[in-house]
Amino acid sequence: MFESKSGIFFIAGIGFFLLAFLGNGVVPMIMYKDRHEQTAEEVVNKRVMAQFRDLAQRYPESFQNAFGEPTEEACAEALRLGRQLYVGEGCWHCHSQFVRPVSNESRRFGPVSKSEEYDNELQRPVLFGTRRVGPDLSREGGRRGNDWHAVHFHKPQVVSTDSPMPEYPWFFDGSPDKPNRRGIAVMTYIQWLGSWLKEYPYYEELAEVKGEQ
Repeated sequence: MFESKSGIFFIAGIGFFLLAFLGNGVVPMIMYKDRHEQTAEEVVNKRVMAQFRDLAQRYPESFQNAFGEPTEEACAEALRLGRQLYVGEGCWHCHSQFVRPVSNESRRFGPVSKSEEYDNELQRPVLFGTRRVGPDLSREGGRRGNDWHAVHFHKPQVVSTDSPMPEYPWFFDGSPDKPNRRGIAVMTYIQWLGSWLKEYPYYEELAEVKGEQ
């Protein structure tokens, strides 16, 4: 086997595969096995709470039926459900959640992603995406108001004419001004994305965060 080039290449290929497996799989597991992973309750912050309360004010009856009062515990519950819906509806097929250090992505989507951003249960598994039919959403929180997101989920082409995104009528009880539990949860999750950054933008001037920027 070692007398031919094909044999040498074969052995070298196996060696490089094992090296890559150890370097990218085994070593990180050993290094970070004792690292604390934050829960949904621990990643609730004042910015996503501002958006959560805003949802309660905009859609009072729907919100009351879905989550009761806009407490931190209810917000954590909404974040978990929103994440499950985001994954279950296949949103990650068209939207990535990782800003790469290439092609000026930071100009389009915000700061390049860092490993510490993914140390929580809402980032497991990490949604790198399969392709970008739509924009990266890892910095989406705060960039658009909740009314915009409601209309966008209900009928995307109303706010983005050429959008290939499908409609999600099951997030609502008939119209975009009546989001149900699923609709409120997924909007909460979207508004949470990037809320841990200093650059979190407020598309609309929410009463409780005036002067914060």
